[in-house]
Amino acid sequence: MQHHARGMRSRLVPALTRTLTTALTSTLGIAALAFAALLSAPPAASADSPGAGDPWVVSVGDSYISGEAGRWAGNTNGSAGAIDALGATAYNDNASNTAETIARCHRSHAAEVGIGGGVNSLNLACSGARTSTFTNSSGYFKPGLDFYNSGGQQGQALMLQNFAASHNVKMVALSIGGNDFEFGTIMQECVTDFLTSFSWSPKYCKNGSTVATAMSSSTVTANTAKIATAMQNIRTAMRNAGYSDGSWTLLVQNYPSPLPASGAMRYGQSGYTRQNTGGCGLWDADVDYAANTLLPTINGAVTQAAAQSGLSNVKTLDVTSLFSGRRLCENTVGLLEEKGVTSWTQAGASDATEWVNQIRTVSTANSDYFVQESLHPNYWGQLALRSCLRQAYNQGAPKSGNCVRSSTGLLGGEPVVALR
Repeated sequence: MQHHARGMRSRLVPALTRTLTTALTSTLGIAALAFAALLSAPPAASADSPGAGDPWVVSVGDSYISGEAGRWAGNTNGSAGAIDALGATAYNDNASNTAETIARCHRSHAAEVGIGGGVNSLNLACSGARTSTFTNSSGYFKPGLDFYNSGGQQGQALMLQNFAASHNVKMVALSIGGNDFEFGTIMQECVTDFLTSFSWSPKYCKNGSTVATAMSSSTVTANTAKIATAMQNIRTAMRNAGYSDGSWTLLVQNYPSPLPASGAMRYGQSGYTRQNTGGCGLWDADVDYAANTLLPTINGAVTQAAAQSGLSNVKTLDVTSLFSGRRLCENTVGLLEEKGVTSWTQAGASDATEWVNQIRTVSTANSDYFVQESLHPNYWGQLALRSCLRQAYNQGAPKSGNCVRSSTGLLGGEPVVALR
């Protein structure tokens, strides 16, 4: 038994180590020239000027607001077609719907910013983004919440400024900070530790150096300041575009819990089922640390940054517990095949299946899945967030609140949630 386990781990771990680093910190490509030209165009002398014309909501930030994983409605280890809600064009956001404006930005058509109801929307968020613009080790450009401008590539604050100058932006929705805290790298280490140690001698990522650094008081203080600066950059962008502070709202969104506490996990931690079947390979101790310490620390930094920023027009959207009862590997839901569901379109599918995408590895290489979609809100999760955002927009009078799942079933094709 032990010999079999060691052999299996020896095959899994090298592939995981090569690829899982990108699971939650997605890669971005070079911005299309046409889009760059649109964003940098001078304001038009028409009704579409700051504070005039039809209202717009713009989203900025990272993967938790860009729409990452929005293609998939639930999880399955069977045919991907059973959960493919949006198809191969799910992330195409250029004018002709033929490609991504920024490769691997994954601004899905299910992204929460598309609230409708006569309100236009623009998604400037990018999967993998941090507070500051950078290029990752694979050479992919990741625009941050700054005014970076070089070679046709722009930071999100500059994109917002140029767009807002010729449109009536009433609210900017923000999700940022998780990547500054190395959340993706930490989750990678958690899964690696799960696959390379044994139940009688587990290795916990919560005790590792990455967590120690990310959760240190100095890092928390520094990242809180970075998030606050990002918010101030958004204010500067809107002021530069001709807006007074009172004419628009910054809606600051925190992060939903993607995993339940260990007591609510539906797979035991011994053996391979938790990762091979469920796609949630973490030891119980690490699951609890993520739920009780890691996520609250990140969300606390976001909340503190909003206060520290000095912006007078901030509202907050708390989605911490929005996915409770629908989280990855939670014992109240399951894979499609575990719940006898044949397709995401089947009645009751949104209540029986998960709203968070599985953690995937190199096994996705010959499939339609992206590793970077791992542990992100899927189609149902994105639509639940969309309803939260719509309620926070409040018909043009934005308000703060705590958004929670309030009933089963769907309302207008979206999970039923309430902003309280």
